[in-house]
Amino acid sequence: MRFYLDHAATAPLRTEARDAWLAATEVVGNASSTHGAGQDARRLLEESRERAAAVLGCEPIEVVFTSGGTESVNTALHGLWASRREGSDAIVLPDAEHHATMDTVTALGSAGAVVRHVPVDGLARIRVGDFAEALPGAALATALVASNEVGTINDAAALTAAAAAAEVPLHLDSVAAWGHLPLSFRSLRGDAPAGAGLVTLSVAGHKLGAPVGTGALIVARSARLAPLLHGGAQQRGLRAGTQDVAGAAAFATALEVAEAQREHESERLGMLRDRLVSGIRSAVPTAELLGDPLDRLPGNAHLLFPGAVGESLLFLLDMAGIAASTGSACQAGVAEPSHVVMAMGRSENDARSVLRFTLGWTTTDADVDAVIAAIADVVHRASPASRS
Repeated sequence: MRFYLDHAATAPLRTEARDAWLAATEVVGNASSTHGAGQDARRLLEESRERAAAVLGCEPIEVVFTSGGTESVNTALHGLWASRREGSDAIVLPDAEHHATMDTVTALGSAGAVVRHVPVDGLARIRVGDFAEALPGAALATALVASNEVGTINDAAALTAAAAAAEVPLHLDSVAAWGHLPLSFRSLRGDAPAGAGLVTLSVAGHKLGAPVGTGALIVARSARLAPLLHGGAQQRGLRAGTQDVAGAAAFATALEVAEAQREHESERLGMLRDRLVSGIRSAVPTAELLGDPLDRLPGNAHLLFPGAVGESLLFLLDMAGIAASTGSACQAGVAEPSHVVMAMGRSENDARSVLRFTLGWTTTDADVDAVIAAIADVVHRASPASRS
């Protein structure tokens, strides 16, 4: 029997999303074709866009379907950089962002981008004052709505207000947060001036129970964004290529289900998470919860096990049938310390001794019980002292 506590890496496919995908595959046709079959596909595609927009809190034309969070982030940052104001070369980058963002900004450095780093505090929260200080004259800024690693929730409204006041375009990465927090693109954007404040926001389908390879980038009507992909005029010319109709239908369905269940699920997962953390700390008194103890994603439990080796912890948990992670799945297979933990002011040794348990729509009491039952032995065996 396996116990899955890695929903932040990918959530199991929802039955409703699978059924929507299978039904949509019966519609045969390219949504850009003018014949009847193509128009049937186009109708389903645009209906899915409207449904997604209703949940995301934006206009249908502002929804650009993508293959997921990484493509959405790349499209936003490359696009905003390429269409920046003349003389603006700085990108405002908090220190604990996802690697999709950090690596994209690094790549833009070869094109002349200058990074203005913004520190995070000991809970991995972006300091709004430091963020605002870095904004004047910047080409663009980016920020996480909530930490994908330690689960701390940022003050997205304050960050967007600061960007609007500085007249700097802002991208928000909501991949970890969507479906767990009450979010609306329209509400966050407010009355920001054209082309400034919140202009793009990324969402990934597979974090919500949609198929892997689905997602969206919300692009405000007023945004100045150069395309990342070329070869067609699809989706306002921002994402060339044949559109995935079935993926869009499944993504819209997963969004609707996640939002309909969000309040109940947040309460349920928060209770399970708290029981998990309490059980782990009872079994391993030296374990420390990282991130904000209260203002955090309901399904995130990120713990430091001093002296233990994170990779060994993962291996031993997997042997016990428990799936967890040491951090972002995008770094899977790379045994390196968590840059997020180090940005919080922790040592490299600490950054190698962490585990992230993330709960989601399939998580049950049995999953939590399995971790609590196994963790003391796992930590003991993963600690160098146990082998001396």
